[in-house]
Amino acid sequence: MRIAVKLIYAGLIAALLGGCSSLNPFASKPTQRNPPAALEDFKSTLVVRTVWSTAIGSAEKFVFSPALANGSVFAAAADGSLSRINAVNGRPLWKINVGAPLTAGVGSDGSTVAVVAEKGMLMAFDGDGKLRWKVQASSEVLSAPAVGQGLVVVRSIDNRIAAFDVESGARRWVAQRTSPPLTLRTAPGIVISGATAFVALPGGRLLALALTNGGARWEVAVGDPRGTTELERIADLSGAPVVSGKDVCVVAYQGRVACFDVTSGAPRWAKEFSSEVGVGVDEYFVYAADDRGGVTAFTRDTGSGVWRNNKLTNRHLSTPVPIGRAVAVGDGQGFIHFLSQEDGAFLARIGTDGSPITAALPLVTDTNVIFQTQAGTIVALATE
Repeated sequence: MRIAVKLIYAGLIAALLGGCSSLNPFASKPTQRNPPAALEDFKSTLVVRTVWSTAIGSAEKFVFSPALANGSVFAAAADGSLSRINAVNGRPLWKINVGAPLTAGVGSDGSTVAVVAEKGMLMAFDGDGKLRWKVQASSEVLSAPAVGQGLVVVRSIDNRIAAFDVESGARRWVAQRTSPPLTLRTAPGIVISGATAFVALPGGRLLALALTNGGARWEVAVGDPRGTTELERIADLSGAPVVSGKDVCVVAYQGRVACFDVTSGAPRWAKEFSSEVGVGVDEYFVYAADDRGGVTAFTRDTGSGVWRNNKLTNRHLSTPVPIGRAVAVGDGQGFIHFLSQEDGAFLARIGTDGSPITAALPLVTDTNVIFQTQAGTIVALATE
């Protein structure tokens, strides 16, 4: 469970169950309330092969996502490991330990690699793994920094967005937004495109900031808080925004899946939806996994529903991404499912290390899709 309040409730329940067990050593093991759907057998019609696989280290309770730049994959782990990996063959180019436990990463443009250590320490390295600078953010950081246009942009959990010079670490600007009373303890992302940073925010807001000075170009609501309790009113953006052509597409928990004009923020379309992960986008469709385990394809131009696969219920899906003629989506048991872009039917399935696929956004190269698991496996898969 990814909501902080849910974690508290889960801890209380576990304590109560533990107490009962100590009083009654023959107490039966409680059944899982929402068990993951059993995996159905099917005839594979798509060949999926593992191109390479390597271990980086566990994410522990955090969310780490690899970054792709200049033909390399940059990946990090909670123990402070930071690696540069050849994206074609998986060979390590270098691996260092930054000297502190990490909570977020990785952001990179190939020349600068940014991660965040505990207590909000933002660290930047050059393309060879040499430390350039480190600066203190205003509070803890759970979302990967974004690197581009000579800046490292980061959002801390107090909802402050700050930009730092890639060479010196000097702070260039700060933008502040109000934090809602209760939020998901997840990692809504930042994407730099052109001269704009698109920032996913708690409270269901998508913010477009000018990289020159941090001024707001526009801000829109994707999820409007509704309900009588603070838990019911959580409507945070999930995953990272995806910029494609003239569109930027996002999804919110207990909110909507939507696409907006990148320049003005004018809505293209929006549909009621709830997701704890981001969206995948190609030329024709937007793909989203809901918080119950359903995967839906929407038309890119109007948002009309094309198909829905509801056979992965309660499997805690990752962000779905298009690859070839398939849509790849990971689950909480380390399986990666390949669905047909045409109708959502299963085409293939492959296992990893058995731990959840938690990265905010899998990477897609010209030939491969790359996932990071919670246990720390980086795996590149190709379809044929």
